Amino acid sequence: MASQVPDLPSTCTCRVIALDPSVRGADGAVLTALIEIPNEELAPGPRGYRVQVIDYDASNRILYRPAPYKAGDLLKVSHPEKDRAFQARNVYAIVMRVLARFERALGRRVRWSFPGHQLTIAPHAFLDLNAFYSKDDRAIFFGYYPGESGMVFTCLSHEVIAHETTHALVDGLRDGYLRPSSPDQAAFHEGFADIVALFSVLSLREVVSAGLDLGTSGNKGLVRSSALTEKALKQGVLLGLAKQVGETMYGTHGVALRRSIELPVSPRLAASEAFSECHRRGELLVAAVLGAFLKVWKRRIDLYGKLQHGMVSRIGVVDAAVETAERLLTMSIRALDYCPPTDLLFSDFLSAALTADYEMHPDDSRYAYRKALREAFAALGFQPASQEGAEPGVWDGPGAGKLRYSRTHFASMQHDKDEIFRFLWENRAALMVDENAYTRVEDVMPCYRVSSDGFLLHETVAVYSQQVRMPARDLKKFGLTRPGGMPADLELTIFGGGTLILDESGRLKYHVRNRIRSAERQNPRLDYLWTHGGFSGGKAFALLHLERVLRGDVTGEAEAPSQEEDHAG
Repeated sequence: MASQVPDLPSTCTCRVIALDPSVRGADGAVLTALIEIPNEELAPGPRGYRVQVIDYDASNRILYRPAPYKAGDLLKVSHPEKDRAFQARNVYAIVMRVLARFERALGRRVRWSFPGHQLTIAPHAFLDLNAFYSKDDRAIFFGYYPGESGMVFTCLSHEVIAHETTHALVDGLRDGYLRPSSPDQAAFHEGFADIVALFSVLSLREVVSAGLDLGTSGNKGLVRSSALTEKALKQGVLLGLAKQVGETMYGTHGVALRRSIELPVSPRLAASEAFSECHRRGELLVAAVLGAFLKVWKRRIDLYGKLQHGMVSRIGVVDAAVETAERLLTMSIRALDYCPPTDLLFSDFLSAALTADYEMHPDDSRYAYRKALREAFAALGFQPASQEGAEPGVWDGPGAGKLRYSRTHFASMQHDKDEIFRFLWENRAALMVDENAYTRVEDVMPCYRVSSDGFLLHETVAVYSQQVRMPARDLKKFGLTRPGGMPADLELTIFGGGTLILDESGRLKYHVRNRIRSAERQNPRLDYLWTHGGFSGGKAFALLHLERVLRGDVTGEAEAPSQEEDHAG
């Protein structure tokens, strides 16, 4: 009788840098955390079925030998800033954790945006103050650079790794968001990546617990209530981002790279000139979501009540932060399925997040996550795109009795792009799909999610795009206005499209769209692109990141990573 290969656990535990090497625990050692990632038989590198670490340093033209892989090494951390093998494991594990977190929230596998199955990670790619995702290279590159106390490796910053991984994942889910469109869409990639990065670390108990140490007064079981005011929580280490990177850039101890939560709260910010620039505008998105996190976290802390001498249960405070971060991270990721595929506005993302959470948690009365999110966005000048749904901000349904289902087959609609296209064509009038535009179904994705009542929620998400190419003089034929000064013979491409959410019986629940003939959406887009030179194309992530962080030239002589070099070949 043939022997069977024993089943392996579906996940394994890894120890990684919790924030970055500058953040220390109570014992003075680098703060680490245990995380769960998908289990697999790794090749040296490590190299797995979705992520492969190729350690090539372009600045020094060195290809390091693949780091050997032993399952027992996953729990070891020793001299992280000198151990190249640990740095490779650290970046691999965090990338896989973010990927798994997206797949759990979306209820399906998530593809990369490029042909192929494996994303390449280069942990020591160059000597530079940068880290970026490159679609053309199918890779994420992490730089290293000299700091005051030695080399700083961006591949050891939990937030930086999570941020760049998010760029790759969003590109796979909504590649149209890299297209020049509006200040909101230009800002979304960076802002959303910051949100995922922050909640990725706020969902680690070790991080939250360490961040509360200043309020313990020697009692590890309790936290001073004075350390849990809204002001104190805002100023704490927990809501910053990339502390070590920020300290190296600005030469100031304790300065995080971005602290969006500390922006002044005013509804005038969204319309201000200062926040029309895409990098600053992205901070508004982060500030709104973190504002909701802070509001819900504080509400949950207050429910525990004060114990003895103005102290609050430490376990309760930590649990409240982790559970709030997990819920808002799930809302944010799942919102992508309920967003239009092109020309995204922050108001669209807000309605998408509210709808995604409403589908899973219809009763939001206990902690009022959705109310907190609406209020936090409104405080910064953003209202939901939808005003007519089942509750404020939730997308409205398509309406009963208006659609024809008799000529399409639901079994095929769960995976067949042609079947989805036929559904669109059969219902083009009711769905307001422009029959004169080139229409293409981009993706069809069956999803399986567990709702708050414990039952399986089965949905199918189908995404289609539309485009029309025309000279500017023909804009009027589509009900659009040519921006002042735009040549009549300038060739333009107008984009549109939508997302269909089908229920378990194949009926349309939501149709989230941006129409080509919508003057309300298209005219501001055309004006913005013409004014800002957007018709010449977008910028690579590498340049976007450099523009965001650099304040002058980076000086210093080239220096290789401070570790033993293994020359390959």
